[in-house]
Order: sequence, then structure tokens, then C-alpha cells
Amino acid sequence: MVDLKGRSLSNEPLVKYTSWRVGGPADRMYIPEDKNDLILFIRSLDSSEPVMWLGLGSNVLIRDGGIRGTVINTRNRLKQLRLIADNTVYVEAGVPCALVARFCGEQGLVGAEFLAGIPGTMGGALKMNAGAFGGETWNIVRSVETIKRQGEVLERAPGYFQIAYRSVKGLENEWFLSAVLQLETGDAAVSQQKIKSLLERRGQTQPTNQPSCGSVFKNPDGDYAARLIENCGLKGYAIGGAQVSEKHANFIINTGNAKAEEIEMLIKFVQDTVAEKQGIRLATEVCMVGEKE
Repeated sequence: MVDLKGRSLSNEPLVKYTSWRVGGPADRMYIPEDKNDLILFIRSLDSSEPVMWLGLGSNVLIRDGGIRGTVINTRNRLKQLRLIADNTVYVEAGVPCALVARFCGEQGLVGAEFLAGIPGTMGGALKMNAGAFGGETWNIVRSVETIKRQGEVLERAPGYFQIAYRSVKGLENEWFLSAVLQLETGDAAVSQQKIKSLLERRGQTQPTNQPSCGSVFKNPDGDYAARLIENCGLKGYAIGGAQVSEKHANFIINTGNAKAEEIEMLIKFVQDTVAEKQGIRLATEVCMVGEKE
């Protein structure tokens, strides 16, 4: 019998774990004590058990029927963050990106300031090559630690993956445990001021005080999804409790009582309308997972 120290929950509602505040229940949820406990848990799972990881619950739409199998919740777990050498930072997958940006700035390291604009964890940022304000996650990654479905832990170099805009391929049946970030020495005060300016800009241009997932659609080459959506007159358009933000057209907000089904319907409506009026079919940045009711 494996001596696990984390918490196991059954039929756990996911609505409180997602930034959109929607989602049905998970058959099972595991909240690990730390990275070593998580490794033991994954090794204890039956090979047929479906597994999904959840951090801060941004960039994901969990459907109203919920998730079959096990959800591993790394929120406030896998939270190690430390300087390991000059210009080099070790960060586990559960650490919020904004905290990484602030820590690096305080250490007088530059290059990670853009992470302050990403509303998720480092694990999610690695999975999708998240970016903000012109920066992208994998530009500062020196190496990563992954765990395979059978529990084998590996170190990977960035060259192992096929990395592109909001896309990382080559991770089949593997998940990110941690990363080593390579940064440059700079001025701590300048870095912290840059983070402050980025957050102010984010607050002015994005609906940060309303439930959303972050950006819904990828920007097409040479254009912006928000511009295309706005040009179709869709700002403020709503289906049930789901609404295209009046502040930023690439955000869909939950006005208080939205269901995941309504958000998904609005996503498709936006895609269809932009395709019809602008000739471009927007690809989603958000991951849509789970069962319909």
C-alpha cells in the first residue's frame, strides 16, 4: 500500500476551481502534499484511469457534465520557487505565473516580467507556451522536468518539443512537474516597475475583475482576434449568462449565472460570425474538456 499524504475527494464540483466559475464534478480529485507525493500517486494509479491536471483553472472550459476519471489539483501545491544559480530559477508547475514574475524581479533578474500578465500556473504556461505583452514562456526555459503516465520522471531540453505560438507538441502522456528558467541580470527596481506598468495596462484593457478564462481565441497571423470580433459588432453580445466582454472582445465573461454550455455556444457563435463576416475562422486558445450534461 502506497503511503500517500495528499487529499482524495469524490464527485468534487469543479465550479469553484475554475476561473470561469463553471464546470461539473470530477469523479475523483487528488490534491497532492508536494511533488514527491504526486509522483507516488501517479505511480499508484491504474493504467486505464483518465487523468487531467488543473492549476488555477484558467484557459480551460470544463463542461457541465464534469470530468470522468481523476483530476490532479496543483493549486497551492508543487509550489517550490528558488534561485539555484546566477540567473537561474527553479520553479514547480503549481506556482502562479504572476508570482514567478515578481520573484524574478526581486532577484534582479529580467526577462520574466511578461509572466505577470498570465492568469495561470507555470505548468499551464509550459503546456501551451503562454504569452503576454510580447513575451512567451519557452523563450526563458532552459530545461523541464516531466512525469510520464507510468510515473517515470525525466528531464527534457526545449529542443525535445515542437514549440510554436500557443502550442507545445511532443508531450503525449507526459506532464510538466517543474522548469529551470534562464534569465539575465538587470535592475530589480526597473523590473518591478515594468511589472507594475504591465499590470496597470492589463487592468485598463482586460476584464480582470470578472470571471473569465483569459484570452479565448488565438491571434491569427498578422492580426488580432479582438479586432476581428469587435469589427463584427460582437462586444457585449450574450448567450444566457455568457457575454463577450465590453472591455476586451477576446474575453468571454460569466456575468453571474452562466453554464459551460452557454459559454461554448457563444464561442462557436463568435467563430461562425467572424468566419462569415471577416473570412477567418478563429482557433481557440482555451481548452474545452469534459462531458456535456
